[in-house]
Amino acid sequence: MGPKVIVSYDDTANDRDALALGRVFASAGATVSLAYVRHTKESEHAQERLEEREAQALLERGAQALGGNVQRHVVLSASTGEGLWQLAERERADIVVFGSEYRTPVGRVSPGTSATRLLEGAPAAVALAPAGLRDRDSVQVERIGLIPDDGDESAEETAKGLAARLGAKIASSIDEPVDLLVVGSRPEAPEGRVMISASVEYAIENAFSPVLVVPRGVVLPFEPRRSPRLTTA
Repeated sequence: MGPKVIVSYDDTANDRDALALGRVFASAGATVSLAYVRHTKESEHAQERLEEREAQALLERGAQALGGNVQRHVVLSASTGEGLWQLAERERADIVVFGSEYRTPVGRVSPGTSATRLLEGAPAAVALAPAGLRDRDSVQVERIGLIPDDGDESAEETAKGLAARLGAKIASSIDEPVDLLVVGSRPEAPEGRVMISASVEYAIENAFSPVLVVPRGVVLPFEPRRSPRLTTA
């Protein structure tokens, strides 16, 4: 069974970038769901029902872009980051996907407030889509970059699993252009938590591809495609 992926989605342009990255993970065998965070609960029953219907309609639009058969989560929290953190814990998600901050230049990566919150100790990997990813005709991952952290092979093993699943290659140098960058968490991060070092933060700021930040000590379960079993009469 592949990773469980939650895409933060509110039907804005940057979250449609996140949706495009979610499709990449789905093609690698992940189970993708959508999450929308509402920040207030209406006191009037009729208004609350209206807000809930609007949230579900928003998620339905996103689900259709993923093929329709997608689990949807409406989360009530004063903070989008906190709401997604709690959802990731409850659902035992492997990855939470975000678009870049809305002012990010096309092709670049910049985590917004909610993504930054999860990069400070979340119990799931954090994936960041570059601005404008939604406008590409297709998102093909042919070469994967890797920035591991000392003493932890989780990022490297995750990159290998993704490469096997997608038919991609691991770049031999960090200077090569890549279609996806996989990075590890810093040595001080608790086991199973995401925390980035200054060097990884710099790499994210200079990335031109989606970035996947792997928790310390956790290999994400991207399993190679199985060959069909031959049967004899």
